[in-house]
Amino acid sequence: MMKTPGKIWLIGAGPGDVELLTLKAVRALGEAQVWLVDDLVNPEIAQFALPGTRIIGVGKRGGCRSTPQGFINRLMARYARQGQVVARIKGGDAMLFGRGGEEVAYLQERGLSVEVVNGLTSGLVGATRAGIPLTHRDYTRGVTFVTAHAQDHSEPDWAALAATGTTLVIYMGMSRLSSIQAGLRAAGLPAEMPAAVIERAASPDERVLVTSLGLLAREAQLGGYASPAVIVVGEVVALATVREAELRRCWARCA
Repeated sequence: MMKTPGKIWLIGAGPGDVELLTLKAVRALGEAQVWLVDDLVNPEIAQFALPGTRIIGVGKRGGCRSTPQGFINRLMARYARQGQVVARIKGGDAMLFGRGGEEVAYLQERGLSVEVVNGLTSGLVGATRAGIPLTHRDYTRGVTFVTAHAQDHSEPDWAALAATGTTLVIYMGMSRLSSIQAGLRAAGLPAEMPAAVIERAASPDERVLVTSLGLLAREAQLGGYASPAVIVVGEVVALATVREAELRRCWARCA
């Protein structure tokens, strides 16, 4: 007799601080017998596991040895077919640059039940913690989330992005800072445009660099800023409440 398939919860764990988990995420974590956990998820999340929960690390990190996506997909399907409840846990939000859409499609094509629980994304949380509102009526009419790491290794259309007049929140761009800076400058953004790097948002190791577009790559390199981090470019960065002295210093050098 075949077992009734279980269910897969696709859970965004947010960045860093486990207190940023939603109540629904905590409930789903407590229902699951198997967890498949990404590298960037805070290990303290284990406090929400049932006794005897099987916790499997399936890390995926740019530039590092990673668990193949196909293997992760097969694991989710295998455990669900065994009748188990599976929690697929990702940092940030699973549906924002987290391959959540690919995983949902894979599972649904195989007739498996999957439900997404959104999580707070590092671009939003990191900016907020730095005192940067991603939208503001006096500065911008919107915000654009973009990844600098395309599957085909191509560059985003920086000219089109710059033309939107929105705050740019750039993910997976730390290895391409010089290229990002050059692309946005060539697209017409001025050297004095405020910019920030937020490393390991909402974690004990969080660091924030507030600078200008013209100095972005050099300042980040000198400070040793690295992935995981998000880059924020736009006038709203001028409202940052962190490192104001450094902000003024950087802008003075750009003048």
